[in-house]
Amino acid sequence: MASPTTIIPIASGKGGVGKTLLAANLAIALARAGHTTVAVDLDLGGSNLHTYLGIPNKHPGIGDFLKGKQLSFRSLALPTEIPNLSFVPGDGKTPFMANIPPEQRRLLIQEIMAIPARYVLLDLGAGSSFNTLNFFGITHRAMVVSTFETAAIMNFLTFLRNFMFRLLTSAFKKNPQVHDQLFNAFRQSGLGKPATVTSLLDMAARLDPGLADDTRQRLRSYRPRILFNMGENPEELQVCVSLHKSIQTHLGLDAEFFGFIRYDDTVRRAARSNGALLQEFPDCLAARCITALAARIIEHWDTGWSANPDSLRDDTRNSYRQ
Repeated sequence: MASPTTIIPIASGKGGVGKTLLAANLAIALARAGHTTVAVDLDLGGSNLHTYLGIPNKHPGIGDFLKGKQLSFRSLALPTEIPNLSFVPGDGKTPFMANIPPEQRRLLIQEIMAIPARYVLLDLGAGSSFNTLNFFGITHRAMVVSTFETAAIMNFLTFLRNFMFRLLTSAFKKNPQVHDQLFNAFRQSGLGKPATVTSLLDMAARLDPGLADDTRQRLRSYRPRILFNMGENPEELQVCVSLHKSIQTHLGLDAEFFGFIRYDDTVRRAARSNGALLQEFPDCLAARCITALAARIIEHWDTGWSANPDSLRDDTRNSYRQ
C-alpha cells in the first residue's frame, strides 16, 4: 500500500533566516532518500526557490495558472535532474502575485492537496500575510524556521501568534457576538493591553461555551515544528525551554523543537554559484545537518516528535560528539 502524502509548509517570521535554501535542500535530501518529493514555491510575489534548486526561471508557474492561461496545475510540475524530485514554480512569468484573493487561495490549496507524491514541501513567503497564514494551516504539522537572533525569535513568535489569531477569527465567525468581542480585544491589544489566545478563549467561553470548547480542541491539534538555522553551538538551544513555556502560556500551543542546522560558510558559496547546496557541497556541515533532518522527518514527522524542549539540545549534543 502506498504511503499517504505528507505536506510540509515551511514558514518564517522574517526574511534572511535561510528558509528557502533549507526548503530546496530538504526536498533534495528527501528525494535522495528514495521518496517522491515535490517542492512548491508559494512565496508568491517573491518566488526564488528555483535559484536554490539550480533551475532557470523560464518556466510557467502558479502565477500563470491563476491568471487563466489554460494550464493545469499538474502541468506546472517540472522534473529535475535529481531522481524523485519535481518542482512547481511560483510567480512564473506573471507579476503582482503577492496578494491573491481568497477564492484563488482555496483553489491552490485544493490542487496542492491532490499532488501525487510522498512529500510535498511548500516554501511560503516570510512574515504573516494572509497567503502565508492560510497555506501554513493546510496541515496540523508545519515548520517554522528561525535563527537565534533576538529579532528572528521575536518574529517567529509573532508569526505563530498571528496564525493562532487567524484561526480564532475563522472559528468565531459562527457567533457574531463572540467575533465582535474578539476584534474589540484586538483593538485593546494595540493600545497596550496584550491579548493572549488563552484570554480570548476564556472570553469566548463566557459567551458561547460550546464554541469555545470546540475551538480550543481544534487549536490543540496544531503542532508547529520549530527549526533553528545557522546555529553555532548546541547550548544555544537552552532557549527552547523558555520559548516552549511562553508558547504554551500565551498561545495555547504545544510547539515541537525539531531541528538544528549548523552555521556553515559554505552555504554562502553555494548561493553565489546558483547551485543547490546538497549538489555542490554534499559533505559540508550544513548539508549533513539537512540530510539528518530529512531522516528525522521520514522517521518522526507523521508520528510525532518529543514535546520535551530539552530533547533537541540533547540530540544535537550527541551529534556534535560523533
